[in-house]
Amino acid sequence: MAQIDDERASVSEERIAQVLKGIADGFKSQLRAPILSTPADQGLEFEAVTFPSQDGVPLEAWLISRTGSDKLVIVNHPRGFNRYGSPSHLEPWKSMFAASGNDFEVSFIPDYRILHDAGYNVLTYDLRNHGHSGAGNGGIVTSGNFESRDVIGSLVYARTRKELSGMTIGLFSRCLGCNSTIFAMSRHPEHFKDVRCLVGAQPLSPKFFYERLLDFAGVPADRINELDRSIKINTSFDFQQLSPTQAAKDVTVPAFIYQVHDDSMTKPVDVQSIFDNMPGDNKELFWIQGTTRRWDGYNYFSKDPSKMLGWFNKYMQ
Repeated sequence: MAQIDDERASVSEERIAQVLKGIADGFKSQLRAPILSTPADQGLEFEAVTFPSQDGVPLEAWLISRTGSDKLVIVNHPRGFNRYGSPSHLEPWKSMFAASGNDFEVSFIPDYRILHDAGYNVLTYDLRNHGHSGAGNGGIVTSGNFESRDVIGSLVYARTRKELSGMTIGLFSRCLGCNSTIFAMSRHPEHFKDVRCLVGAQPLSPKFFYERLLDFAGVPADRINELDRSIKINTSFDFQQLSPTQAAKDVTVPAFIYQVHDDSMTKPVDVQSIFDNMPGDNKELFWIQGTTRRWDGYNYFSKDPSKMLGWFNKYMQ
């Protein structure tokens, strides 16, 4: 992802080309964020485990056991993050997201403490090309198309590991992780027959995200089609193929989706369309108000987990 400037004035063609190339090249090779803390920092015992994705990519994970519980929440993460979160308070991540106001740390470690104390075992893993997990598909990022195989790998692991086999399963998926879960449900519904529910944070169609990013960088809006072509050249996927909106029609489990309403990095219509395409009545969309910072959506659970825990509790009994 290109570093963005918080200026709306006209920029040179050279700068425009640099921004477009930087974004498109980011799809070819994901910058990996470091894992800065572990569940031990919240006083949690955990086991470092590894398991294969559906296509064999090795995935690194933490298993946090809750004695006496037969309920398991499987957690994944947004693009550019990992199972710890994101070091957006440090360079180069700080500068990358400063213009949108998202230049502060996101840590998911407190979330695991909350889930554990609420009575859940937790399995949280790094998606391919992130954290400590293996590289897959040449390192390209596909907004959930290939990453969906990681979701399936986590389910297979949960069902085949002796201590986890037979547990009631719920999914907690964020951004790229949520896209990946939606694509996985659409392509392999047989793996989700006994999954009780999904809590999904801020799924995203990349076109909306990059329209906003170009705006922050002062790049004319009509250059979005050029960016789309460049991403297609680098990944063989265009914006339409990278969006989970159509795949959302195949979501088969009760879904609680939440999103920062005034997120400066997207538009409400995107998440609304994804949500509206989910069939059935066992779904809820919750808007986080009072902020424009997307990262506040990722930190929301650690501040007020009541709605999300309520969803898990309702469907995982």
